[in-house]
Amino acid sequence: MSDLRDRVRGPLAPSTAAQRPLSIDDVEIHGGPFGRWQRINREASIPLGLQQMEKSGATPNLRLAAGEGEGTFQGYRFQDSDLYKQLEAVAWEHCRRPDGDDAAAYRAFVAESAALLARAQRPDGYLNSHYQVVKPDKIFAELEHSHEMYCAGHLFQAAVATARAGLGDGLLEVARRFADLLVRRFLTGGDDGIDGHAEVETALVELYRLTGERTYLELACKLIDNRGRGLIARTGLGPLYAQDHLPVREAPTAVGHAVRQLYLEAGVVDVAVETGDADLLASSVRRWEDLVATKTAITGGHGSRHDGEAFGERYELPPDRSYNESCAAIAAIHWNWRLLLATGSGRYADLIERTLHNAFAASTSADGVRFFYVNPLQRRADLFEDAYLGRRREWFACACCPPNIMRLVSSLGHYVATTDDEGVSVHQYAPGVIRAGGITLDVETEYPWDGSVRLTVRSAPGGAWTLRMRVPAWSGSARLTPGWGEPYPAVPGADGYAAIRREWRAGDTVTLDLDLTPRLVVPHRGIDALRGCAAVERGPIVYCFEQIDQDSPLEDLALLPGAGLRPVERDLPGIGRTVIVEADAVRLPPAPPQGLPYTTVSDAAPATGPATAVAVPYYQWDNRDGGVMRVWMPLAQPSRR
Repeated sequence: MSDLRDRVRGPLAPSTAAQRPLSIDDVEIHGGPFGRWQRINREASIPLGLQQMEKSGATPNLRLAAGEGEGTFQGYRFQDSDLYKQLEAVAWEHCRRPDGDDAAAYRAFVAESAALLARAQRPDGYLNSHYQVVKPDKIFAELEHSHEMYCAGHLFQAAVATARAGLGDGLLEVARRFADLLVRRFLTGGDDGIDGHAEVETALVELYRLTGERTYLELACKLIDNRGRGLIARTGLGPLYAQDHLPVREAPTAVGHAVRQLYLEAGVVDVAVETGDADLLASSVRRWEDLVATKTAITGGHGSRHDGEAFGERYELPPDRSYNESCAAIAAIHWNWRLLLATGSGRYADLIERTLHNAFAASTSADGVRFFYVNPLQRRADLFEDAYLGRRREWFACACCPPNIMRLVSSLGHYVATTDDEGVSVHQYAPGVIRAGGITLDVETEYPWDGSVRLTVRSAPGGAWTLRMRVPAWSGSARLTPGWGEPYPAVPGADGYAAIRREWRAGDTVTLDLDLTPRLVVPHRGIDALRGCAAVERGPIVYCFEQIDQDSPLEDLALLPGAGLRPVERDLPGIGRTVIVEADAVRLPPAPPQGLPYTTVSDAAPATGPATAVAVPYYQWDNRDGGVMRVWMPLAQPSRR
């Protein structure tokens, strides 16, 4: 195995890459939103998740499979995956702070879970509590909706995490027995079955990277090449739902269930990188480009339809009906990270940043113990649908999102910076320390509230090397100030990074200043649901308007096309210190209370006067009254003479 695969203690360790990832413990995050999320994750979210493993049925189900428990199976057929994601979250948290107060409890949780899984596992390696307890005669017979390989994939990722985090090989042994069974049946045994929910593909590749067992990679290749050839039994949801409509290499756009598509893409890139398959990688890049241009919410969210949790048509991006599942945000980050490592292009880091600070960040309450499954861009006053669309909830019957959120927050350091043969690249900005081989960088910043990022070289090897700093596409201008010279414009290269190559010495500094001027953005004209509207952004943050901050009903406010946008620091109950944006607006006349909700242009009443609309960061919404919210606001129409 390569040195890279042996060295990286994080979710992804490719054998070769344009950019090489760092270990989770190579990056310390000391503050900013990322630091706060990690603190709350450890103090509140993970303890909640550990409690829920028992309450939700995840561990009791496995005791039933082991012949040790009483009662009946609880939850969905994929209930095991909640435990696997929780194990991964604990592993990366232990890797991040192995000497923390909870280290002993984490070690015990992993050891006890691995032992339980080993007892529940059948002698042939099979492991799925639902099918072992409820449908033992249907094992691998309902792959179109069974989630058996999906659950196996999360088991494999948890096993990789616990092994790399130094928490023993007990879980890895369980995972390998199951993986070997999949190989015997679906690679060498002639079974062409494919799980309806992609996920095992990326997990098999990472298990190969850890163990060097090439049949795991070969099975991932087969599963990807066979998808889209009609081998998944029909469920009534259509072939697009499970991405079985076209072979992967031919599919031009993302379709169907958003999380399934995005996990599939992560596996596609992994396989392409490990096999050197440039055509396969190009197919994923092609779908990424179409997805970004036509099917991505301003927050980085994905999935416009509640029906099938699916992507819609091109430019089908309604604000009120947008689904934007939290798991889709996480899966999109996984895909973008793999594309970044494979290509070195900053456009993938840009989308990771947008998704992290908005679609993903909104998924969790400020106190870390309530979660969104669905992340809409508008909430009406008369919302009446199911609780998944209301306030954040402590847990869900289908709890795929909360432990998924926890595992990403625990591993955030993995996504901050990379190395290559030339030096170090910094992709995401947070205060802390980056250690990359013999290079150590101190990062000082109040990003994203302030656009200044100061890097100080604490230690460096002899000889010249390159420091690359991402210049986000949203920044109207950027300036670099080296500690040894005058400031100059930070003009990014084609890859999106400003680069300085020199023989660095301890104490050298360079400061990147980004333009955080608030901006009013308008949608592509193809997005019919958003015509005539605008949204507010500042830096990487997308803003929203909540009723609680307005002096008038939110539906009666419209932004001025040339609105002045004023950032103001403020303390808000339930949120804390933040930066709001005040926007120039007008008050619209009251809507007619009766009759048809339409009028002629000539009868439309003019605005009644000026107003100020107040916006807060989208990710901080629903931490107060749970009332009306909009990301996209109507633009005031010009006055008629």
